[in-house]
Amino acid sequence: MSALEREIEQTRERLASTIDQLAYRAHPKTIVGRQVTTVKSHFVDLETGAPRTDNILKVAGAVVGTIVLLAVVRKVAS
Repeated sequence: MSALEREIEQTRERLASTIDQLAYRAHPKTIVGRQVTTVKSHFVDLETGAPRTDNILKVAGAVVGTIVLLAVVRKVAS
């Protein structure tokens, strides 16, 4: 086998590996898994598993504030 043939074969193998990696990254389950991990990391420390109460309280406050705002808007509109 000549040096050129070996180089072509190595390039073919690298390309096949790259295509496999891209297919894995683009797979819907992989994308969903990454997004779930991202969202989870905002509310739970991934290393220790401890809840991030500061972020949880911020979201809870926003939800309560939105509910109160909607209730006030409905009452005023009535």
